[in-house]
Amino acid sequence: MTRPPKDIEKQEPAGEPPAERAPMTIPRVAEMKRNGEPIVMVTAYDFPSAQVAEESGVDLVLVGDSAAMVVLGHDSTPPVGMDEMVMLTAAVRRGLETPLLIGDLPFGSYEQSNEQAIQNAQRFVKAAGCDAVKLERGGSSVERARAIVNAGIPVMGHVGLTPQTATALGGFKAQGRTAEAAAKLAEEALALQSVGCFAIVFEAIPAAVTETLMERLEVPVIGIGAGPAADGQVLVFHDLLGIYGGRVPRFVRRYAEVREQMVKGVSAYTDDVRHRRFPAEEHTYSIDPEELEEFKRYLEDESLVGTDTPWDW
Repeated sequence: MTRPPKDIEKQEPAGEPPAERAPMTIPRVAEMKRNGEPIVMVTAYDFPSAQVAEESGVDLVLVGDSAAMVVLGHDSTPPVGMDEMVMLTAAVRRGLETPLLIGDLPFGSYEQSNEQAIQNAQRFVKAAGCDAVKLERGGSSVERARAIVNAGIPVMGHVGLTPQTATALGGFKAQGRTAEAAAKLAEEALALQSVGCFAIVFEAIPAAVTETLMERLEVPVIGIGAGPAADGQVLVFHDLLGIYGGRVPRFVRRYAEVREQMVKGVSAYTDDVRHRRFPAEEHTYSIDPEELEEFKRYLEDESLVGTDTPWDW
């Protein structure tokens, strides 16, 4: 899909310039699976996080409805709506050039009908610049996925722990831990593949179940808490960097503790302001002494304190 022109010149880091990368495409994602190349996916929710994803060389960026929790402060994903998701996704779009951008259809934006699903998928593409959309579950979502694909928009599926319906699944816990539950996962994944999904997210699924299903799936599988056999992995930006202060799932590895550094930095700033150490002279602007004297004479003019001044009520 056509990417909008960039209106901001990117600043390259010091040292060797990074190798030029071609924009990621759906055929390239499929090729990576065939070649056994691991696929890297992260979430992003704003312009700065998109820039980090771009410069880090990831392949896919998902603007997940997890924004409801890690950005907007809700305790679950259903509260976020299309207006918010489009706004966040458009901001991410402005920070990306290379990764494939995927918009997460939020709860209530596709369940009602095929028409509703297509309309909101088209909105993601037209208003936010998405390359693809993602939806959760099998069942009726399979028909919605088929309709969106037939409308010309690539779709990523999502099975296992589906946060939008976590309550119905018994909470945020692993899925597919019995033969019956694993069989249902297999049916949902194969159904999503059959209607044209270009990839499927497996979330919180036993590693052995993922490994067994990989032999049956032709499309790339992106795992999150689904073991190493998946074709790729995805983590939430705020989880992997240690930004989010809430619950951390078992499957998350912290690659940094950014929140700790943020608190440390803001605390140091607070202390400097309270003790009048900031701003220092190097943080201020100057004025020519003659201009300053003229300004002071202006302030001393009697007309400024007269009864005819426009601000004298």
